[in-house]
Parts: sequence; structure tokens; C-alpha cells
Amino acid sequence: MYGGKDKNSWALFLLLLGGIVLGGFIGHYLGQVPYMQWINYGKEFGLKNPLTLDLDILYIQFSITIEFTIASILGIIAAILIYRKL
Repeated sequence: MYGGKDKNSWALFLLLLGGIVLGGFIGHYLGQVPYMQWINYGKEFGLKNPLTLDLDILYIQFSITIEFTIASILGIIAAILIYRKL
């Protein structure tokens, strides 16, 4: 029931998530260095205004924003290469 295929897909998912996060951190810090601002170039997707639900007793706000930069794309590529080596 829980074969190797499920394990490999979870490993790929975790590696991709780690590559995105690590690429975002690297892009944030390298983007402050002169002549490296290009690595932080990207596009932001998501909800500009949060969705709200007000039930008088309970107030819920939901918002999500995803930013794809060159550094995060390089992190995704590195994660895929690492996954293929495993």
C-alpha cells in the first residue's frame, strides 16, 4: 500500500519546498549586493486584499501571496537535480 513511489513523491515535494525557501533566502540577501539585483527579479501572485469572515464571535482573515524570483527558480532546478541523484 505504501510503496516506494509515494516515498519518492514526498521526497521530491520536500526537496522542491526546501529549494524554493533556500532560493528565496539567497535571493533576498544576494539581491542587496551591487550587480546582483537581477537575482531578485520576479513576479508576485496572490490575494492583494485578504478574504475576511466576520461572525461577531469569530473573525477570520485569509491571505496568501507567492513570489517567484530567479533565485527561487534556481532553487527549484537545484532541488530537481538533487532528487535525480538520490
